[in-house]
Amino acid sequence: MSTVDKAKNKAEKVAGQAKETFGEAAGDRGKRDEGRTDKVKSDLKDAGEKVKDAFRH
Repeated sequence: MSTVDKAKNKAEKVAGQAKETFGEAAGDRGKRDEGRTDKVKSDLKDAGEKVKDAFRH
């Protein structure tokens, strides 16, 4: 996995955590759920990159 991909995925995960926290604090379930979705997408991208790396080596 390239460093750029890792950084992008980490940034997406941090943004998702921020949305989730904001949604919890504001009582906005939509924003909370959007943040959770962003975190899951980031985790899936990381997993996909790891699979690609496994086949490259």
